[in-house]
Amino acid sequence: MNEKINSTEAPEPVGLYPHARRVGNLLFLSGVGPRQKGSKQIPGVTLNEDGTVADYDIQAQCHSVFHNVKMIVDSAGSSWDKIVDVTVFLTNMKDDFKTYNRIYAEYFADNQPCRTTVEVLSLPTPIAIELKCIATIE
Repeated sequence: MNEKINSTEAPEPVGLYPHARRVGNLLFLSGVGPRQKGSKQIPGVTLNEDGTVADYDIQAQCHSVFHNVKMIVDSAGSSWDKIVDVTVFLTNMKDDFKTYNRIYAEYFADNQPCRTTVEVLSLPTPIAIELKCIATIE
């Protein structure tokens, strides 16, 4: 089985890719950011007139990105507790890691997937965090 999955509950992808792809009993999510469904607005982000980031709230972005991941895994027929691997991309490790790590621990208190956190120079939209996840699916 090799199936593309797009959630009607999650924000639309910003490029030509599905929200997830099921291969056998694994569900691979594309990178998931904190945008809100049906909007270009990003929770916790204030933009300057030229579209650059004036200010952002990593806490608001973390909650939103975790919500979006949950919408995708649920829509695909998997669930939060079946996430087995998470790769996290942060644009400001020094300032944001502590807050992100605290919020991550709240969401993954019971299910503790493998995790890798890396700092990147930028992401495709003016966001500070993006998750790439793998889950199991029946």
